[in-house]
Amino acid sequence: MKVLQFREAIVEAMSEEMRRDESIFLMGEEVAEYNGAYKASKGMLDEFGAKRVIDTPISELGFSGIAVGSAMNGNRPIVEYMTFNFSLVGIDQIINNAAKIRQMSGGQFNCPIVFRGPTGSAGQLGATHSQAFENWFANTPGLKVIVPSNPYDAKGLLKAAIRDDDPVIFMESEQMYGDKGEVPEGEYVLPIGVADIKREGTDVTLVSFGKIIKEAYKAADLLEKEGISIEIIDLRTVKPMDFECILNSVKKTNRLVILEEAWPFASVSSEITFHVQENAFDYLDAPIQRITTADTPAPFSPVLLEEWLPNANDVVNAVKKVAYV
Repeated sequence: MKVLQFREAIVEAMSEEMRRDESIFLMGEEVAEYNGAYKASKGMLDEFGAKRVIDTPISELGFSGIAVGSAMNGNRPIVEYMTFNFSLVGIDQIINNAAKIRQMSGGQFNCPIVFRGPTGSAGQLGATHSQAFENWFANTPGLKVIVPSNPYDAKGLLKAAIRDDDPVIFMESEQMYGDKGEVPEGEYVLPIGVADIKREGTDVTLVSFGKIIKEAYKAADLLEKEGISIEIIDLRTVKPMDFECILNSVKKTNRLVILEEAWPFASVSSEITFHVQENAFDYLDAPIQRITTADTPAPFSPVLLEEWLPNANDVVNAVKKVAYV
């Protein structure tokens, strides 16, 4: 095993796949000459050249549409958004074209694209640069949605996404690009749609994904000192979702807390809650608790931002609500 930063795992995944398949190329703002806004394409222009690592104008609608047309004609584009907040400018191409073309063409066209970039809050960036969109895209038939939380998962799942014949939304975080973790030396690909139990426990199941799961780890350490054992499930893939993993864990612990970095209404946690109450209601010994951001636009003030985002104390309090019922 070797230790890589999250951004380095992203570079390795894309580079390995581009060496394997000449139909793969990367396009987006600052991905080439600048090595990526977050250095998540560092060195790729030098290796693959300007025809396969392409700097685009600041026009998400335009280059998203180019990617769709290219994919329909046999290529496998990787589209980087500087942030998924900017994908809203090109969301018509993602939802009305990339996600629907296979069904609308009766299977004559597929659309193998990876749309990737940061999601959620990254500190004091204000309301228009701090929104999580995984539940938006997961609400679209035809799209797969992946939100890894560490370098190992990021590399293995990005390789799987690039090889997939359908469009994949691959969501990262500015605040994770410097995170380090062990990654295998050799080739590996992780299956899309399979969750991972990051920490086994017996008292409460905690489901999360993306960078906010780090708050769950902090909370689990605190709760362990009080004799409460937490089982932490990292979804990794929001859609398709591994409901079987969640249900099996809830049947063991009889309690569920869901942590996500998104607004509460019609969220990923809402969907998980529905499935668990429908399929494992008799196993629940306490009402399901969920932890989300506050139901307001993200504040700029660091004091307010700290209150807006979920944290380890919120997780501790939610776990105690279900553990002591």
